[in-house]
Amino acid sequence: MTGFLTLLYKELLRFWKVGFQTVLAPIVSTLLYLLIFFHVLEAHIEAYQGVPYTVFLIPGLVMMAVMQNAFANSSSSMIQSKISGNIVFVLLSPLTYREILLAYILASVVRGLMVGAGVYLVTWFFFDIPLYWPVWIILFAVMGSALLGALGVIAGIWADKFDQLAAFQNFIIMPLTFLSGVFYSIHSLPPAWQVLSHLNPFFYMIDGFRYGFFGASDIPPYMSLVIVTVCFVAISLLAIKLLRSGYKLRH
Repeated sequence: MTGFLTLLYKELLRFWKVGFQTVLAPIVSTLLYLLIFFHVLEAHIEAYQGVPYTVFLIPGLVMMAVMQNAFANSSSSMIQSKISGNIVFVLLSPLTYREILLAYILASVVRGLMVGAGVYLVTWFFFDIPLYWPVWIILFAVMGSALLGALGVIAGIWADKFDQLAAFQNFIIMPLTFLSGVFYSIHSLPPAWQVLSHLNPFFYMIDGFRYGFFGASDIPPYMSLVIVTVCFVAISLLAIKLLRSGYKLRH
């Protein structure tokens, strides 16, 4: 396990060395979202009965920060290694492709959870946020960040330059995140849009994560966890296949 732990340590150190940019900056950006929505919509929207809109919004913003930073960590690391050429040292090491992928995913999970915990702790000082089922919160935070970490590896392998990686994030990750129920309950949508929301895997991460706070959700949390787990396994298998084939890594 020495090689695996070394690669994991390298990935953790990579984002921690610039923690002001990779951890603190996302926390501040997420809190700006909260500040804007608090002043504009607090008195006009009630997503769950008896729950202020800002309190409803906080779990969604926390999970959004977790997912986006998990994706950013693995995708940026992969494409930086490709551009600089040092990815060859990882591929030539006596590590299995599963170990390589797991190191990238675990580092992404750590960064995502750090940012999410930072957002939650800051908001906890100002708002009374319930904790109905902490176990569900942890499960969906870990599975959501792991899924986005695996997806980030795929994006980093596919992209040849940072412009393509930015396009992947702007046209796939951001729309799926914003349309996943971060800022609203899908029951407030027309029926056609509710059906489309159920096709978005990010929706199940947000909905299950929010259930851990309020004990209320649009979908049973068990079903959401199964769907998120299936998506994670499918994306991880695809990432391993790409690593094994050397797609855009060896050629």
